[in-house]
Amino acid sequence: MTLGDDFKIISDTTQNGVRHITAEPSSLVCSVQIDFDLIDGKLHNVKYIRGCNGNLQAIGRLLEGMEADKAVSILEGVNCNGRGTSCSDQLVRVLKSI
Repeated sequence: MTLGDDFKIISDTTQNGVRHITAEPSSLVCSVQIDFDLIDGKLHNVKYIRGCNGNLQAIGRLLEGMEADKAVSILEGVNCNGRGTSCSDQLVRVLKSI
C-alpha cells in the first residue's frame, strides 16, 4: 500500500441497473465518506461527507452525468497541500479499483 491508497469500499450494490458505492477515503484527506451511483458508466449523485463542503458539492455537480473514465482523466493526481492525494483523487482511486 502506498501513501494515500488506504481507501476502503464499504458497500458496492447494484439494484435496478444502478450501482451504488460507498467508500471511506484515506485518512490523509478531510472527507470521511464518498457516496455515488454509476449508471451505464456515468456518475450520478456524488456526495462527500465532511471535507471542504462548498468545493465538494461543486465537484458533485460538475461530475453529474459524466462518464466515469472522463472524471478519472480530469481528477487523477489532484494533490491537496502536499498530501499526495485529495478528496477528488480518492474518488478516482475508488473508481479505478472497481
